[in-house]
Amino acid sequence: MWTYYPELLAVPVPRYTSYPTAAEFTDSVGPADMHAALAGIGAHETVSLYVHVPYCRQICWYCGCNTGAANRSARLDAYLARLEQEIVLVADRVGHARIGRIAFGGGSPNAVAPAQFARLVERIVTSFRCDDPVLSVELDPRGFTAEWAAMLAAYRVSRVSLGVQTLDPAIQAAIGRVQPTDEVSRVMALLRKANVGSINFDLMYGLPNQSEAALEATLLDSLAMEPDRLAVFGYAHVPSMIPRQRRIDATALPGAQARFGQAALAYATLTEAGHAAIGFDHFAKPSDALAQASENGTLRRNFQGFTEDPATTLIALGASAISEFRGALLQNEKSTGRYHVALAASRFATVRGIRRTAEDRMRGKAIEAVLTRGFADLSGLPDFASVHDRLLPFENTGLVDWDGTTLRLSPDARLYARSIAATLDAYRSPGARQFSTAV
Repeated sequence: MWTYYPELLAVPVPRYTSYPTAAEFTDSVGPADMHAALAGIGAHETVSLYVHVPYCRQICWYCGCNTGAANRSARLDAYLARLEQEIVLVADRVGHARIGRIAFGGGSPNAVAPAQFARLVERIVTSFRCDDPVLSVELDPRGFTAEWAAMLAAYRVSRVSLGVQTLDPAIQAAIGRVQPTDEVSRVMALLRKANVGSINFDLMYGLPNQSEAALEATLLDSLAMEPDRLAVFGYAHVPSMIPRQRRIDATALPGAQARFGQAALAYATLTEAGHAAIGFDHFAKPSDALAQASENGTLRRNFQGFTEDPATTLIALGASAISEFRGALLQNEKSTGRYHVALAASRFATVRGIRRTAEDRMRGKAIEAVLTRGFADLSGLPDFASVHDRLLPFENTGLVDWDGTTLRLSPDARLYARSIAATLDAYRSPGARQFSTAV
């Protein structure tokens, strides 16, 4: 279906859930930057909240998230207490702002008890101005209970993302995440009964011993359960950065061309089943809000990936969480221990990030446009001529063309989108920090 140009995908590139990316973060920012950023939020601005729960009942070998084992109740209790302190600390400064969305991620938020999660939600909705916000939660199907489903229904959670990854038992064993298909189907039934309107499956390609046939079987079995959205990510094997990945047999991983074929297969299978392709790795039923945003040109990209969330300010709470403001990207302390110390002293746990310049914001908008709409006006880039030259290999293969200074991606360029976006990135250079493969 698509032509494979290995030379155009040879350089690892970021996923561009922000610009600048987290690779550019330094320790030159701190709590004062968070104070200033929050002070800049207008009285009538609608912002989003992200709440990070860095714990899982079981740790999967492939996972690159900042998470630890939820094997001690005292550890969870202490973390949630600190999280409530941070909520109050932030709300004291921006309680006037309207909260449009609240996203809970991790880790696995359902690593905590339903009553604990309910208390966390109550603390948020009573501390901020929450006029019927959209609530979304990432869930691990393993251990999800009817009590959890009832709690989600009580708080009208309308978006859920399930970590499925693969439904192949042998591949599940190879990545340390065993969950039978019947278990996922059971959770789906509970979520539908709880009136969750949009359910996403996170799936992966490029896994050990994963063939196209195995991937297709997972895709078809997933479609049979009728999720509203599917995100199909390429597994990023970087054991030097994520030690737990050393348990995965690197010799069993598909090669670059095989990964390309698997990504193309996912596109063909899901679009033929009637799902709309969103960006380079998301898919959604045409009736879903994500597909509608893609259709009408309002699709966005942030730390949650492709989203229909229109907010330009994202306040992130919890250890390692990253807040996005117009003028800065600010990350909390990754270590839960040091996160505790900061909140115990009633100060923000901001320790890393970057202050964004006007040029950063301009490039970020162009990169977002490339990834979400497939075109971007690059006339404002100060190095336009150099960018044009870097894009020549893509232009010579017909993957991009130009309408004046507006760059346009061809329909065949979907899997090259991140590599194309990287040509606009002023921070990328030969020998720069290693990222995951482009596909």
